[in-house]
Amino acid sequence: MKSLLSTWQFWALGSAVFAALTAILAKAGIGDTNADFATFVRTVVILLLLACIVTVTQSWQSPSAVSPRSWIFLVLSGLATGASWFCYFRALKLGNAAQVAPLDKLSVVLVAIFAVLFLGERLSPTHWLAVSMIAAGAVLLTLRI
Repeated sequence: MKSLLSTWQFWALGSAVFAALTAILAKAGIGDTNADFATFVRTVVILLLLACIVTVTQSWQSPSAVSPRSWIFLVLSGLATGASWFCYFRALKLGNAAQVAPLDKLSVVLVAIFAVLFLGERLSPTHWLAVSMIAAGAVLLTLRI
């Protein structure tokens, strides 16, 4: 039997929990702080944490061992992450976490669409229904009613 720690579901749920905590902790901490500076602080903390993790797990590797194709996509992913955080912290500064976070989670819907369009992945009609429900739920949570 597979160890729980070796399943994608375990790590995906961990990601969801920490993403939820990110919204709550960021909203609590942003207060009178500039959103861009708050994003910078968060980024420095992440960089230090990941350096520790890579060191402890002995996962450092030579940059030359990474293919040029991987470099391109990792750099583009980093730029997308930075843009996402920039937008997210601005949204949290201006709005309620309980409304900002669900709208941000429309990324789940976009991932499904992009995975089909760009990665050739296939979704069943049931999966498309679920994606539609996520979209509807995210939009409904942003309404002030």
